Amino acid sequence: MKNRTRLPDVYLAAILIVMFMPIIIVIIYSFNESRISSVWGGFSLRWYADLFRDRSIFTALRNSLILAAVSSVAAAVIGTLGAVGMHKSDYKANKAIEYISTLPIMIPEIILGIVFLLFFALLSFRFGMLTLVVAHTAFCIPYIFILVKSRLVGLDKSIEEAAKDLGAGNARVFFDITLPLIMPSILSGVVLSFAMSFDDVVISTFVTGVNTNTLPLKIYTQLKTGVTPKINALCSLIFAVTVLLCIVSMYLQKRKD
Repeated sequence: MKNRTRLPDVYLAAILIVMFMPIIIVIIYSFNESRISSVWGGFSLRWYADLFRDRSIFTALRNSLILAAVSSVAAAVIGTLGAVGMHKSDYKANKAIEYISTLPIMIPEIILGIVFLLFFALLSFRFGMLTLVVAHTAFCIPYIFILVKSRLVGLDKSIEEAAKDLGAGNARVFFDITLPLIMPSILSGVVLSFAMSFDDVVISTFVTGVNTNTLPLKIYTQLKTGVTPKINALCSLIFAVTVLLCIVSMYLQKRKD
């Protein structure tokens, strides 16, 4: 029996350390008594107390959650309808349209931000939550479109044909057959779009208004005056909520299986 090399284990351990060590450091220093993040001054919860007293951060968090939820749902509706429509049609330009639909993923965000800025300025839109929702929806659509389109390609067309043979109309076939089959891809796209929208800084910088602030923009502006352990506390709470959601999702999936 050949000796098993430990190189893959070492490689995996190195990757995990590089990925999670910064997060662990941020969590540890969120309990730092000292205001200077690089100096450990003892264990304290003062920065969590300061965080919960800061209304501006929670206002920005609320704006980010609303923005991510609305834009991801809107992108899910538009992207799903676009993918289903292209799957049903047989135009020669389908390939070109599909390529154009995925361009927002490949174009640098700073270019998209400038384009949206000029577009909204030409239309005399008031910059704020509306412009943020439109811009975020636009760059989230390709994620839904690609996932749903890939799922539709793998579906068995005989299922829909059998439903039509039994007298079901196109709407009934879509809602009773097609939609449940592609729902996992739609939900995956919604989760990805939510994360992309919640995390965006570049595009939001160009299309936000004076009175509208999101959490990433709030953190970015505070970085100019130095990172305080309060930001570490905020990042730790967001990470904890993310881990909790993942655990709940795994638990529900296990029960479903």
